[in-house]
Amino acid sequence: MILTDYFCSEKDITWEYAVQCGVRHGVIRLPETQDFDLADASCWRSLCGRFRKNGITPLVIEPLPNQLHDHIKSGDELRDQSIETFCKMLPLMREQGIGTVCFNFMAKIGWTRTRSDIRERGGAKVTGFRMADFVPGPEAIETEVLWENYRYFLKAVLPEAERWGIRLALHPDDPPITTLGNVHRIMVSLDHIQKAMEVVPSPMLGVTFCQATYHMMGEDVEQAARLLADKIFFIHFRNCRGTPWDFWETFHDNGELDMARLIALYAELGLDVPVRVDHVPQLAGETEGTAGYTALGRLYAIGYLKGLLEMYDCLSQK
Repeated sequence: MILTDYFCSEKDITWEYAVQCGVRHGVIRLPETQDFDLADASCWRSLCGRFRKNGITPLVIEPLPNQLHDHIKSGDELRDQSIETFCKMLPLMREQGIGTVCFNFMAKIGWTRTRSDIRERGGAKVTGFRMADFVPGPEAIETEVLWENYRYFLKAVLPEAERWGIRLALHPDDPPITTLGNVHRIMVSLDHIQKAMEVVPSPMLGVTFCQATYHMMGEDVEQAARLLADKIFFIHFRNCRGTPWDFWETFHDNGELDMARLIALYAELGLDVPVRVDHVPQLAGETEGTAGYTALGRLYAIGYLKGLLEMYDCLSQK
């Protein structure tokens, strides 16, 4: 497995912390500004050059830029234009050595939490979701429309992804609940993920194995990993407690998943793919940052993941 971390496009303290922790590869979020042209090679060279200058080699794009993604998932009048721009991104990614893009099919409502101040160990703050607290908005989309939009997207982009050798890694819906108000969700079970892999079969179509989301689905995470092994292109390493309708994030060593066992399993399955920590606690003294992505909590999580990776490597060599 390849240890990575998640980086926004503008340099901040997390870039330095990660490199100081021994992270050398990045999962990067592209700029969401008018001066970054997704189809312009010079923009990509400048961005990736800045990462490399700071000791980080980009490997994964996450997410597929929302300025394209939202239209693609909803299937609106800008869908075809957005797909065309995405296809123009693929050779530019290849030029920069970036081989994977993490995408999802949560239309109208993305990954969702209802709280970001739940108290975890020692009073650290974590995010969580409680269906009883969710307030639906006016958005609406039906299951059949989502599947058709998903199929349309894959038919359009997979030939280009195959041409340029770019892997598309599907993230499940988070939370994995079939409806949020009038917004339907389709990537909510292992069966549906397996169906998604067969809609338009391709060696370039696989999954982002977000282990805690599979756990919240009620799936056996180990069994899911074994069934999807040849399709796992990227791993989100996080932990949680609860049910799909009432759950919260935890410290990586304090949830319901056996994290050491999962690292051993991924190694057993031969998964030589990028892995990153996800949804970390906000530690004492932190007041800034996006909930789940604050800097100090990532230090603990990266160290924990790195320790498990090195422990397994050591044991496997004996």
